[in-house]
Amino acid sequence: MTADAVNTGISLGMPQLPAPDFPAEVRARLEADAQEVIARYPDSRSALLPLLHLTQSEEGYVSRTGIRFCAEVLGLTTAEVTAVATFYTMYRRKPSGDYQVGVCTNTLCAVMGGDAIFDELKEHLGVGNNETTPDGKVTLEHIECNAACDYAPVVMVNWEFFDNQTPASAKALVDDLRAGRPVEPTRGAPLCTFKDTARILAGFPDGREGAVEASGGAGPASLIGLRIARGESPHAPVVRPRAETGTEGGE
Repeated sequence: MTADAVNTGISLGMPQLPAPDFPAEVRARLEADAQEVIARYPDSRSALLPLLHLTQSEEGYVSRTGIRFCAEVLGLTTAEVTAVATFYTMYRRKPSGDYQVGVCTNTLCAVMGGDAIFDELKEHLGVGNNETTPDGKVTLEHIECNAACDYAPVVMVNWEFFDNQTPASAKALVDDLRAGRPVEPTRGAPLCTFKDTARILAGFPDGREGAVEASGGAGPASLIGLRIARGESPHAPVVRPRAETGTEGGE
């Protein structure tokens, strides 16, 4: 192998050996869970997305072993499973932390401070995008819009919302996560580890007391436009109805 090939990560030698299987006891447990998931669908291959979450709940990411497992239980090729697993960013492709800290850097969050938050967290944690702290607690990444623009800038931890963040509050948040101190999302269910989150996303019940009830719905900032449209808000209309709008000079 040439030095250039090593530097670019290109392998010119023997192809990778087949992925190892899960240990027998882990495989048996995952197969039982997988059959429960598959039974929800008329076509077994429709269960691929939740099964990828299931394997992620075991290892914290979708490994080659996880891809092999999904392919075997669904009767697919590993290439078919890999194509899906690498398309969606919610599936991790390498070992990661207990807490996925995602900073929205899409347009509105960025101009409201998301870019500054992301830059300061990189420096504070000593990691780059999609990298994990040495203690294995936090993986930092920038993420695209999470439909919370009315609470910008938003930080998500394991897909739970932390709204209206600042560089200072975001640094305090990751410090609490690394120290094991209790952290409460701004809204939604109580925080759990990334592996636990992945199992919930696979479609298994969240058994924590009060977790489902805490999930709630849209917050006041998200509903204000609807309330104005319904006449439920004392605020004046944002714009006049089209029929009342004339040219500046009138007719």
